[in-house]
Amino acid sequence: MRIVSGIQPTGSLHLGNLLGAILRWVEMQEEAEASRFFFLADLHAITVDTDPAALRDNVYDMTAALLASGVDPDRSVLFAHSDVPAHAELQWMLGCIARMGWLSRMTQFKAKSGKNREKASVGLYSYPVLQAADVMLYQATHVPVGEDQKQHIELARDIADAFNHRVGEELFTAPAPYIGTGRAARVMSLRDASNKMSKSDPSDMSRINLIDDDDTIRTKIKKARTDPEPLPDTLDALDERPEARNLVGIMAAVTGRSEDAVLADHAGQGFGAFKPALADALVARLAPIRDRLEALRGDRAHLDSVLDAGAAKAREAAQPTLEKAYRALGLRR
Repeated sequence: MRIVSGIQPTGSLHLGNLLGAILRWVEMQEEAEASRFFFLADLHAITVDTDPAALRDNVYDMTAALLASGVDPDRSVLFAHSDVPAHAELQWMLGCIARMGWLSRMTQFKAKSGKNREKASVGLYSYPVLQAADVMLYQATHVPVGEDQKQHIELARDIADAFNHRVGEELFTAPAPYIGTGRAARVMSLRDASNKMSKSDPSDMSRINLIDDDDTIRTKIKKARTDPEPLPDTLDALDERPEARNLVGIMAAVTGRSEDAVLADHAGQGFGAFKPALADALVARLAPIRDRLEALRGDRAHLDSVLDAGAAKAREAAQPTLEKAYRALGLRR
């Protein structure tokens, strides 16, 4: 089993990132038979206008946050995308295999480009091909993704099959999506539970940032949108109450319990009682991560050493597949 996953270094991490992606990476480190490649997707970040200095800072901050959350460079390969040129090299080769029609069906491009599709960068249009290269380069068998990225893994499978057919050999593994289950995989905004928690939301009150202090966490939970009804004793009763369901899901995720267990403990309570308990649970879970994060952010020499060591391992792992792809297409004498 070989797992590959990346995260864009585009600003401060929040609770949704932690519960929906990072802690899944940490849990995957317990898979004794698996090898893991986790990367900071800075090449993906430049598909839109990005300040170079901010991007460099974000790579450091994201690396610190991953380490603080429990990603262990001794058990996983952690590196920055741009430190392994093989990703971009393989993307070109795969781009010559992929078809315009396949990319035109990608819903993420339609969502991100909006009404100004003609002004979107070629990189934004073709970045699913880079995603395919990211996972195929390491012969990934499983790729942890959210539901909104499942289509891109299906594209990677199509590209792998097309490449293998073109060269007449099974050079690439067709990766399988690994989609998280449960509420932890999808944390919603504290202000509007119809939207995911996001760092792009203009309201900072919509999210819990990993760098928020204890008082800020308590204030945000206190002001989180809810309804006047008490918590029920069954999960089905929350189907039409998205804000309540979101907070129950967060409580379950940060305490390592099921939503049913949370409701069993708090059924009949109003949010005046539930919110302080949730805030206490969040502070207990996030304060140690925040403290480690702050310490790591101040030690860029250590972060550089982690990223350099990870990139060296990634380059070594990627090289055999890259060479095979070159030779299969007749690009080596």
